[in-house]
Amino acid sequence: MAQSMSMVQSQTLQQTMAPQLRQSLEILQIPMMELNTLIQQEVEINPTLEVQAPEDSIPEVDTSDEPTDLSSEMDLQDEFDVLAKIDGDLQDYFFQDSIYDKTDTARSSERQQFIMDSITSEETLHEHLLFQLDLSDITDEDKVMGEMLIGSINDDGYLTIELDELADSTGYNVVLLKDVLTIIQDFHPTGVGARNITECLHLQLEQAGKHENSVEWRIIDEHFNDLGRKKFTTIAESLKVSVETVKDAADLISRQNPKPGNIFAEDRIEYILPEVFVELDDNEYVVVMNEDSLPQLRISSYYRKLIQNPDTPKDTIKYIKEKLASSKFLITSIEQRQNTLKNISTVIVEEQQEFFRNGIKNLKPMTMQEVADKVGVHETTVSRAVSSKYMQTPNGIFELRYFFTTGLQTADGSSVSNESVKDMIANMIEDEDTSKPLSDQVIADILKGKGINVARRTVAKYRIKLKIPSSSMRRSD
Repeated sequence: MAQSMSMVQSQTLQQTMAPQLRQSLEILQIPMMELNTLIQQEVEINPTLEVQAPEDSIPEVDTSDEPTDLSSEMDLQDEFDVLAKIDGDLQDYFFQDSIYDKTDTARSSERQQFIMDSITSEETLHEHLLFQLDLSDITDEDKVMGEMLIGSINDDGYLTIELDELADSTGYNVVLLKDVLTIIQDFHPTGVGARNITECLHLQLEQAGKHENSVEWRIIDEHFNDLGRKKFTTIAESLKVSVETVKDAADLISRQNPKPGNIFAEDRIEYILPEVFVELDDNEYVVVMNEDSLPQLRISSYYRKLIQNPDTPKDTIKYIKEKLASSKFLITSIEQRQNTLKNISTVIVEEQQEFFRNGIKNLKPMTMQEVADKVGVHETTVSRAVSSKYMQTPNGIFELRYFFTTGLQTADGSSVSNESVKDMIANMIEDEDTSKPLSDQVIADILKGKGINVARRTVAKYRIKLKIPSSSMRRSD
């Protein structure tokens, strides 16, 4: 059969994201100090964008036909209105390649919100993992679960939340979450997404071709403490292998990385800048945004005048329009970020009034889905908006994610935050008699006596998260 080559034209629908939309997603998620850096970079490359000094005043807009001072400022909204009249097609710069009608503002806004809820951008390790997740051949729902899991992986590469807790707070099936976690654990770096060091080493040994019955695997499962003490003879006798075999296995184990995420870590000091303040106003705690630490931006009136000048070359006008569009998008994206963060923080403060008054013991269980429903956004938007953001409260500085906790059932049918239970456990251990330290079962019984039904293994899990040793290691003679 003869073969031939021909050109065939076909028409398909495809969503593409303008660079400005990607910038908007970044602005939503990054903390304020990084946002300040981004703003400074944009101001340096965009001549139409200016930082307004705090002492600057905004005079009334001159609507006469007389020449005006090109350096005078206008009200920001008036500036946008004038720009919209100058160029009715300015939206083309905001929604490039849109499959929607440019004149359909509602659908354009809907599309932007969809993108805001579907794409994220993180730094270092998280960025690397999200890139691999985006390339994975999985469903959109699995990708949403994957983003949540990746958001709970710390800089060392470990998953910091229990799957059952995540299932309770999100409503996703714990089995599906485990399946998605298995996919993430196949990502680079090997060992990422592990829930403990044993699982991390298992993942790395599996990559190295070692199976569950291998000497290396059994040493980790059965003799991890002996390995740390280099009791090779004891291990060899127990496993019924030679000491040399144990030493070779120990050498392979020692070449694995117990903190796989550290290959992305940078040697730098991280500073915390609260984005939200909680203050007492008329006996109610309210949200006050930290606007003083964020530069106030405006669009240069000089370039607005220049674009209106008939003597301005067309190429120059085109360039200015692009820069003006970029300026407006940056300003509106920052405004959207601040409004979203304020709305989320307001719901948190309204729900946690007793926490701010009386401390951790009064922290109420609260999920991201509950807050998302009150704010009117998608749950993943809440997850991204609170990422690496901090709130300064009368009780100290807290990461916004701290307030999203699951609850434990009490005897009277109410629920108490697991963070409150952790605080109770820490206080009990702090006040214990070190010659007779409290066991996990005793702590569970004490909590039960207070009406909080919690299993011994849950107490052990919380104690480990608090980095408190077992009762045998806390004992002092």
